[in-house]
Amino acid sequence: MSVLNEDDYSPDLISLLDDDGNEYEFEIMDEIDYKNGHYYVLMPLFDLPEEEIVSESTYVILEAVEDEDGNPQLAELEDPELTEEIDAIYQLNREDAFGGKK
Repeated sequence: MSVLNEDDYSPDLISLLDDDGNEYEFEIMDEIDYKNGHYYVLMPLFDLPEEEIVSESTYVILEAVEDEDGNPQLAELEDPELTEEIDAIYQLNREDAFGGKK
């Protein structure tokens, strides 16, 4: 049995810029390949601990796409049904990873 200490966990982080050039940092919670698309489930990170507690169950789902020049970027999902399907897969992945509902 191995012991996991705090130093063993380092989250996968990603920084994203919005249309106004503001930078936001997210933890990558999951990556999902589904229906010829690649999706990221991201949890926003905050500077203030109380903001993090409030947002503990807040996450966004973005799709990996290419812009007009072929550069990779992440885009919001516009199809509510697809968003629900990706969310359901994410919830199942969490259940599998944590051995029960979260």
